[in-house]
Amino acid sequence: MKLAELNQYLTQLLQPEKFNDYCPNGLQVEGRSEIAHIVTGVTASMALLEAAAKAEADTVLVHHGYFWRSERQQITGIKQRRIKFLLQHDLNLFAYHLPLDAHPDLGNNVMLGKELDLPIFGYLDDKHMLPYSELKEAVSLQVWSENVSRALGRNPQVIGDMGRQVKSIAWCTGAAQQYIEQAIDNNVDVFVSGEISEQTVHLVRESGTAYISAGHHATERYGIRALGEHLAQAFDLTHTFIDIENPI
Repeated sequence: MKLAELNQYLTQLLQPEKFNDYCPNGLQVEGRSEIAHIVTGVTASMALLEAAAKAEADTVLVHHGYFWRSERQQITGIKQRRIKFLLQHDLNLFAYHLPLDAHPDLGNNVMLGKELDLPIFGYLDDKHMLPYSELKEAVSLQVWSENVSRALGRNPQVIGDMGRQVKSIAWCTGAAQQYIEQAIDNNVDVFVSGEISEQTVHLVRESGTAYISAGHHATERYGIRALGEHLAQAFDLTHTFIDIENPI
């Protein structure tokens, strides 16, 4: 497959032009023109780049790439070493942030719902970033948090009355703790995200809506893996998902 073909297909599939994002979406660093082996991962860390080169991949596809608004523009230090490594190994780097979060079939939110066995009933926002669902039967917050722990393979941080019965669930992967207020406004029993802020604890205590911080990395592993699997099947490419351990 040609690089230009992959770039065009991903643009049509994920439609990055619809998002006012914090970083450029799409091809961030250009490498070789022939695509045969794609490595996917959450973040374009040096560890992932080195693993991709060792796997003899030609393309790295991630959720968290480079050139964020808050970054210094100079290509020095860690940024220089990462980009130098990509160029030396002729590796392409693609990154998709909000377009991957919100995709209706392959997105992080959709795929996390599948991992947690939560069919999406609808969305609590107009950007399809805040899906919600209901459990078939109410369970205690303790039981539901244990289900999340088993599904994601890590112990989440849980704020709320562990004995309270819960049924309605809303979620958004990554650093989406700000959506807790919309969950509260919609009388959701539990909101699940990746991170938690200090003020979130007080909102939970005063509202009754429980909060589960399940890990930024842990909640965003599934969309990028699904995207890689989709590309491999659609274009007969080799795909390798590499999960670089991250406790956050």
